[in-house]
Amino acid sequence: MGMNQEPGAGPAIGVETAAAGPSPPAKPPAGTPGWNVIVTLPEATAPQARRVLRRWGWLHRTHYFNVLVMAVADPDRFVQEFGAAVAETPGILNFIAHVFAAQRTFDFATVEEFETTARELVLPWAPLLAGKRFHIRLHRRGLKGILSTPNEERFLDEALLAELNSAGTPGHIAFDDPDFIIHIETIDHRAGIALWRRDDLRLYPFLSQSR
Repeated sequence: MGMNQEPGAGPAIGVETAAAGPSPPAKPPAGTPGWNVIVTLPEATAPQARRVLRRWGWLHRTHYFNVLVMAVADPDRFVQEFGAAVAETPGILNFIAHVFAAQRTFDFATVEEFETTARELVLPWAPLLAGKRFHIRLHRRGLKGILSTPNEERFLDEALLAELNSAGTPGHIAFDDPDFIIHIETIDHRAGIALWRRDDLRLYPFLSQSR
């Protein structure tokens, strides 16, 4: 089962004015797509997180406790470069608990729209999951009583299993050391999706989040 979070769980965290040093990338112009990275802090460590992450983009606060968002040009490259920074300075993870970098993002207005779009985005990954052990993990923020974490995880798991069975390459839902995890995080009416291999999660522990 995935995780859920509601707004107002604690005081909003601020994002400090940029400190001296290299300037971060310019803010995206109005009307461009929103976040594709979610950063979760262990406590009110936004100033330290900003100093580390500003080379990749501007951090923006949300109305969820210790949750920031940002937009990066290339999510996969960001994960690799942030992973290298953590390997060089492991203490970074003292003030950045979790990083979610979405490979695909979308906005939705209804549960039906969420299901339709999420299904369209995950099914192309079916060939990678042929004969493999995997599961969907959803971390919902907001929409309590509207978007059901277990229902949506089950819906997408079943859609992928049906696709794999129809191709003659059945897969298996597994939570103990799976080959792949399809990770979905939402903030209100925006969702991001990423596919991680077992080796990705071992190499980049900041991608994992306790269930």
